[in-house]
Amino acid sequence: MANERSQFPFPYQPYTIQEEFMRCLYSALDQGKVGIFESPTGTGKSLSLICGALSWLTDFETKRKQEAAALLEKGQTSLSPSDPEASAQSLSTEPDWITSFVQKKAERDLVSKLKEDEMKRQKREERLELIRTNVQLKYAMKRKSCDEDEAFKLLQCTKEDQTDVAANQDDEDLIIAEYESDDDSKSKSRFCVGEDEEVDELVEEHVTKIYYCSRTHSQLAQFVHEVQKSPFSKDISLVTLGSRQNLCVNEEVRRLGSLQRINDRCMEMQKNKHKRPHHDDDAKRKRGSAKSGCPYNKISALQQMRDELLGSVHDIEQLLKLGKESHSCPYYATRLAVPPAQLVVLPYQMVLHEATRRAAGIQLKDQVLIIDEAHNLSDTLSCIHSAELSGAQLCRAHSQLSQYAERFRSRLKAKNVMYIKQVLFVIEGLVRVLGGKVGQNPQSQTTEAATEMLTINNFLFRAQIDNINLFKLHRYFEKSMISRKLGGFVEKYVGSGVTPHTPIGSNKENRRTEGLNRYLQSLHGTQSTAPASPNDQQGSSEALAASPMMQVEGFFMALTNSNTDGRVVIHRQGNLSESSVKFLLLNPAVHFAQVLKECRAVIIAGGTMQPVSDFKQELLFSAGVREERIAEFSCGHVIPPENILPIVLCSGPSGQELDFTYQNRDSPRMMDETGRILSNICNVVPGGVVCFFPSYEYSRRVVAHWESAGVLTRLANKKKIFQEPKKANQVEQVLSEFSRCIQRCTQQGGGSLTGALLFSVVGGKMSEGINFSDDLGRCVVMVGMPYPNIKSPELHEKMSYLDKHLTHSGGKSPGQALIENLCMKAVNQSIGRAIRHRSDYSSIVLCDRRYSRPATLTKLPAWIRSRTSTHQSFGPGFAALRKFFVEKKQNVD
Repeated sequence: MANERSQFPFPYQPYTIQEEFMRCLYSALDQGKVGIFESPTGTGKSLSLICGALSWLTDFETKRKQEAAALLEKGQTSLSPSDPEASAQSLSTEPDWITSFVQKKAERDLVSKLKEDEMKRQKREERLELIRTNVQLKYAMKRKSCDEDEAFKLLQCTKEDQTDVAANQDDEDLIIAEYESDDDSKSKSRFCVGEDEEVDELVEEHVTKIYYCSRTHSQLAQFVHEVQKSPFSKDISLVTLGSRQNLCVNEEVRRLGSLQRINDRCMEMQKNKHKRPHHDDDAKRKRGSAKSGCPYNKISALQQMRDELLGSVHDIEQLLKLGKESHSCPYYATRLAVPPAQLVVLPYQMVLHEATRRAAGIQLKDQVLIIDEAHNLSDTLSCIHSAELSGAQLCRAHSQLSQYAERFRSRLKAKNVMYIKQVLFVIEGLVRVLGGKVGQNPQSQTTEAATEMLTINNFLFRAQIDNINLFKLHRYFEKSMISRKLGGFVEKYVGSGVTPHTPIGSNKENRRTEGLNRYLQSLHGTQSTAPASPNDQQGSSEALAASPMMQVEGFFMALTNSNTDGRVVIHRQGNLSESSVKFLLLNPAVHFAQVLKECRAVIIAGGTMQPVSDFKQELLFSAGVREERIAEFSCGHVIPPENILPIVLCSGPSGQELDFTYQNRDSPRMMDETGRILSNICNVVPGGVVCFFPSYEYSRRVVAHWESAGVLTRLANKKKIFQEPKKANQVEQVLSEFSRCIQRCTQQGGGSLTGALLFSVVGGKMSEGINFSDDLGRCVVMVGMPYPNIKSPELHEKMSYLDKHLTHSGGKSPGQALIENLCMKAVNQSIGRAIRHRSDYSSIVLCDRRYSRPATLTKLPAWIRSRTSTHQSFGPGFAALRKFFVEKKQNVD
């Protein structure tokens, strides 16, 4: 019988639907279910997740403590002298002393284990309590960091004077360690701060915890802020995980920019920190200054920061600040904090990808996993486990690895040489499939334009690499870390002072790597003989330094999937450089199955999870989850029904039928009619109007037509016009200007302007995770239906796979259902941007007659569907819109 709970700690009086949400969540966690929870944005979903899940965790820990105490008491009692009469009645054939000894030993072992666990728990709780109450620790850490910072600066000044570096010593860093075994033996964990015995002292046993993951860092930060506002903020041990790019505080490393460069540099610094001194008489090896480790990665500082993290709740910004103050690394400190943490907050990819999970020290066994914003979970899994390689990348990888093997040929073990030759052979096969040859400039090699879709086995036969054991190659990549070694090799001999423009023969090292420099330069098309400026040289060096071997390793791993679970797309573009091979994962359930199997309970949550039936078919049933293990919860919105007006328009003001199918949407009549609809809407809607187009390209064509026809000028007379930028770093600026304009118009009066109009794209940067609350989004307009490109070979193959492996339902094949579901999921995400809290109100205008189909309407969220009205002609629909805003204005006045 599952435990139940009726009251939950909450920062304020919860809504009824929040109480229902928390009760269902508590029950699902207690019974070890896979829960699908749907709660619209604005209904306090995050707080409900926090308070419901942490209430369960608190009760679970209390219950486990009580059970352990009872077992301990029982065990100690049983170890007391036994009743002689009971012993005499034993019917065992073994001598009494043997039976008694075995029983007593088992009981002593159990009591010893219980005592040890209890001591660990008490020690952990005492340490956390000390951290939470002893604020002096922070000042001690600051003093320590100042001392270390001063010492580090002095050390750097000393190093700048030492310029004589031995080339041979540097090369030691690039040699692949001897690779002796192909067995799947368990390798020693290289968790956290390096391959050192000190690490064992830092690693703790994992406590029962909740892993919370979401799609973006901003969503994770928002969740952490909700935890800080919750009643659990003072008692919960929370840690936020992120990439080195997000958490590194070493400016020397941060300025490298790209994630791969930051990772490689960080790993190199860890290795230098833990490297043992060479006891060699070779004078060359004794010359020069030793490379230093990272000054932020000191054991004592990491331990202190770990305890500080566990003592109070920090978001990523606070982590960075704390890391700089305490002079310790947030990236490694957060990983040290994972085992004792009760709540771990992290991005999707770190949980859903097995290798990343291992690297981050995440253990899912018997733990709780909450996946928020999970409406795109299937697509996310497919993307994470897919891989693509261009012809240029393959040729670069082959060239770099060949040069590496040649340079260190005399110092590599035979086993390493054999595997390197196999990797080169596979790369040659992949280039051959694309119609090219290695050793030549890929930009000058022409290929016959074509696209092919092959099963994994057929692709291996086509590339003539079916006799290579890719599983062994994958293990070799993992254990030898050849990708990182090659990255360091390229950076050293291309990106670190040896540029393609350095005169031949200027020194010994340049002569050694002249061929590599010249070839890599040709791959980038930089064959100009004109002298380059220093800035050009720097940019060229950065471009050339990156090694594609990581991508090659990922593609090799993808090819180890089951033949039925994926396809390989061969895409020839007319020239080898731009042609590509891509692995497409068709069955995301195969990688989700391990997560579902290991976790005690999995909660999949989102603002809208419709249609749930297809979600269950593709991800849960295919992963072996039985119906009885699935729990579902769906709730309406907290806003009053009269605060939302969703309408479907089948015709425009001039009577033109709204049919934005691919064949009709480009007609000038359709574009003009859309302009008239928007013009009318802007006349009656105050504040902000957000108009979503199916794609960037269609948005560009429509806006260009409106500009030439004068429609844009008419719109601009009522609303200031903004357009969604294609570059992510410009989104914030556009949103800020959009917001300021609306605020100015609604509060101070903008003359003839009543607000602003924003042109966005479905599936773009503003269709998800952006809040258009209150005056920012009084009306959301959907132009057409954003169906995916049916001509895409990847989508066509996915449809065929579903038709073959899933059951038909509702008179439609699974492939057809996929198309409609992808479309309506995107629509639901976009139209959900406007209603963000209980007092908010907004209208939704769906411009396409196809929205009126009953099968399409059923795919809208229930709280929107129940209020949706369909209008065959424009007049009644527009009248309802005008009335809606007149009433809202009267209520405000």
